[in-house]
Amino acid sequence: MNNIEKKPRTFLDRFLDFIEKAGNKLPDPAILFLILMVFTWVLSAILSPIDFGAIDPRNGGALKIQNLLTGTQFAAFFANMTGVFINFPPLGVVLLAMLGVGVAEHSGFINTGLKFLLGVTPRMLLTPILVLVAIVSHTAADAGYVLVIPLGGVIFYAAGRHPLAGIAAAFAGVSGGFGANFIPSSIDPLIQSFTQSAAQIIDPEIVLNPLNNIFFTGLSSLVVVIVVWYLTDKVVEPRLNKNVKVDENLDDIPKIDILNAKEKKAFWMAFGVMFLCVLGLFLWVFPQDSAWRDAAGEITSRDAPLMKSIVPLIFALFWIPGLIYGFAAGTYKSMKDMVASMSKAMGSMAYYIVMAFFCALFIDAFGKSNIGALTALKGANFLQSLALPSQITIIGIVILTSLVNLLVGSASAKWALISPIFVPMLMQLGISPDLTQAAYRVGDSVSNIITPLLPYFPLIVVFCQRYVKSTGIGTLVSMMLPYSMILLVTWTLFLLLYWTLGIPLGLQSTYEYVMAVP
Repeated sequence: MNNIEKKPRTFLDRFLDFIEKAGNKLPDPAILFLILMVFTWVLSAILSPIDFGAIDPRNGGALKIQNLLTGTQFAAFFANMTGVFINFPPLGVVLLAMLGVGVAEHSGFINTGLKFLLGVTPRMLLTPILVLVAIVSHTAADAGYVLVIPLGGVIFYAAGRHPLAGIAAAFAGVSGGFGANFIPSSIDPLIQSFTQSAAQIIDPEIVLNPLNNIFFTGLSSLVVVIVVWYLTDKVVEPRLNKNVKVDENLDDIPKIDILNAKEKKAFWMAFGVMFLCVLGLFLWVFPQDSAWRDAAGEITSRDAPLMKSIVPLIFALFWIPGLIYGFAAGTYKSMKDMVASMSKAMGSMAYYIVMAFFCALFIDAFGKSNIGALTALKGANFLQSLALPSQITIIGIVILTSLVNLLVGSASAKWALISPIFVPMLMQLGISPDLTQAAYRVGDSVSNIITPLLPYFPLIVVFCQRYVKSTGIGTLVSMMLPYSMILLVTWTLFLLLYWTLGIPLGLQSTYEYVMAVP
């Protein structure tokens, strides 16, 4: 994987090289977030006196830029700093999951499992299987970021392929394909709730089905798998093999060798316990009155204890079999060895914690300033004012959403802002709210993987640095840019084709609405 090949340089090579070099000339990611925070402060002070004449659809009040350089705001910044850092959503998710995964990894459980996996998976199918698993991980909230993406690097490295290509493929599936999944998740009813509220502006009787996009997102999974598979194997990995050399002496990374009888016995023992834990959890969740369901008996709602417990469950489902494997295989002699594994896992997260501190402060400041919200609202109003044909408007929604996504990371926050504009506007053109929502979900996904404002973006940089210490923001952005661009084009075309063929987007809602066909 480290051989430097001499091949003619294409325009794409030169363009991505430029992106990588320009990006890597930026300051360290932690310092970059600090600079962006200060820039947000200054920009908020400049823009705050201006009346943009914007009405916030979330509360009906005026949407104004909040000056973050006032005495009150500056005092609040220091008063709330601890809470902003501690409550930064990815921080607890990452650290808790890594405690369990660290035990499973350093005991040898994951290493042995990968050897079994590589033994039964054809090399040519490694990429699509990884991407498919990454897409399915959406069901478990943000678990894919802390579990599937690092395993993508480990699996590719163990198979003799470039580990950054594995990370890229998994990242593209988890984040770039966020709007694709054939299994319902908590994001479906969350997005639908905003769409329904916006649709009721035109027709108060409209009630949408929470799974109103499930057929489209399910078939979109195939589109994402095919596109990411092709780009990984034919574009991204060849370029990485040519330009990015993997560091030597990577002692922590699993390597392919022959399993002995003791390792096999320990693995099946640990895997059996893991299976029984999952089975027990399923039997506990299955009853309608299960304590893991919400008050309405739902499993996938955000209020369901099961969905709130995804990360602790991941911790337990890796910590327990990792512990059992360690003692059965002899890699653990005492509980001190297990504690040492957890400490080692936390040690590898030190750099991420530093980046997370500055990232949390910047994202909090940017959100409070309302700069991103105003940008989204003005962009939506501009698109509405163009009065374009319905097909072009759908494309415009996808593109606008993908651009706004570079500034406002939360899927629900963006949709809460722009759905009251787009949904009623397109309903008057004969386009169903379900289709408008589908267009939004495409745009909301494809640019996730190229924005440093994604809360998990610094974590992906850390995962890459495990193999190539010189990895910076430019390396990651240039690596993910082909996925973002091609997914934007192919997924949008797929949506238009889907619409033209008149295929149902999801489960029927409790209203009669004829979807216009171009």
